[in-house]
Amino acid sequence: MSAAFSFTVPAAHPALPGHFPGRPIVPGVLLLDAVLQAVAAAEPGRGRPSLLARAKFPAPVAPGEEVAVTLAPRGADRVGFTCRCGSTTVLLGELGWPAPP
Repeated sequence: MSAAFSFTVPAAHPALPGHFPGRPIVPGVLLLDAVLQAVAAAEPGRGRPSLLARAKFPAPVAPGEEVAVTLAPRGADRVGFTCRCGSTTVLLGELGWPAPP
């Protein structure tokens, strides 16, 4: 599965007040949730991944900034993701569907 999409978190989002006063940034959990929703939509038969293999947040995202997301397969049960604001990488990592025990 390869896919691309974009999203923004509006300045009025209820998770933003207090995160952080004077220089608000989008909480990482909101970015990860958008990626999870995109993966679930791209793989409707599998549902949302239940494994977060890795995630790195190299730069902050400001409210209202457009976040471009690309998804790329990483084997049968994993998908890599990269999120960028312009040319700046703001989040990258890998999600997966672990095999049942």
